[in-house]
Amino acid sequence: MNYILFDGPVRNALLPFTFTRPVADILIGIMTIRQKWETRLGSTITTITEDYLAAKFPMVEMEENVMINAAYLPNDTLAEMVSDLKENQAIFKGEDVIAFFTTENQEEVDFDSYEIIQYDGDCLTVEHTWDIFSKNDAAIREDFMYLTEDRKSQPIPKSVNTIAPENIFIEEGAKLEFVTLNASAGPIYIGKNSEIMEGTVIRGPFALCENAQVKLNAKVYGATTVGVGSRIGGEVKNSVLFANSNKGHDGFLGDSVLGEWCNIGADSNNSNLKNNYEEVKLWSYETEGFAKTGLQFCGLMMGDHSKCGINTMFNTGTVVGVSANIFGSGFPRNFVPSFSWGGAAGFTTYVTKKAFETAKLVMGRRNIEFDETESAILEHIFEETKKWRKD
Repeated sequence: MNYILFDGPVRNALLPFTFTRPVADILIGIMTIRQKWETRLGSTITTITEDYLAAKFPMVEMEENVMINAAYLPNDTLAEMVSDLKENQAIFKGEDVIAFFTTENQEEVDFDSYEIIQYDGDCLTVEHTWDIFSKNDAAIREDFMYLTEDRKSQPIPKSVNTIAPENIFIEEGAKLEFVTLNASAGPIYIGKNSEIMEGTVIRGPFALCENAQVKLNAKVYGATTVGVGSRIGGEVKNSVLFANSNKGHDGFLGDSVLGEWCNIGADSNNSNLKNNYEEVKLWSYETEGFAKTGLQFCGLMMGDHSKCGINTMFNTGTVVGVSANIFGSGFPRNFVPSFSWGGAAGFTTYVTKKAFETAKLVMGRRNIEFDETESAILEHIFEETKKWRKD
């Protein structure tokens, strides 16, 4: 069977992260949503997404296909129901479609003609940017149980101080000595060829993905995920870093999400709690206003390729778009549009020529080419987000 994940109506609610990727490639827990479905269904999965992303994330359609709503994270029951779908069947949860069977020659999908199968169980969904960190605790636990079932961890080095070592899993090639791992509050997953440097203290749930790194004397609280090739240091709490991003120095990052290719300058900090303890509101690309999150703790949402200089301060509930460069004293505004250059004193447009030169250098350090496909995506985003920039 051919499986296809589609963005669905949540795509705009997940901006700025879905400017540069399908919903399926959001990282939450230990794996992306795409990886979660692929491992459970035992199949490579493609996506339906925005036209300008299709060259990088192509869809493969076959004679028989099952379409899956990427906002829904799989569990054993849901994955089995999806794999059992037959022609003219669809799975719903209430009014929301989770998955449906379709054929290559099918001109339209009319659910009135389908057999509707209701899914009444619980499952995680990602419907807002803040879900990525606020539901990361539950996502790490689910992924940990699935990935480590009937497997044996690499031995914990003798110099490592542990609490609840039965909840710690170390993959092959990971390096760690003279660190403290407290897995009593949640599991700790240490990925293949990753590294935790000396003096670090980590409290689970925590996921360090493949080739990721925790710097010397870091203090990490759950529920935090460090994506493939990313680096963290200083103090980090309940945050998710997508692949190849750096927060490598002292400073605080809490209740936040960083996209790919981000860099947080030394001694930079974000606020995750308002002084009056009120509910945090975040910029919404859908309404072009500020949306209630229902959360008291909410920090920084930073899109791909964005960076900040040393000693940058981010206010509670700040949203930074794609390829922004922030620096200087004071607090910048709590919505920084894509391709902005500046800080609290004001912003100008970060022209694509300069932005692309930086992206090429940054990606080249990880032996990844900044090619025409990547530049075309960013060019589209530059034009799409022009209305929010003020020179």
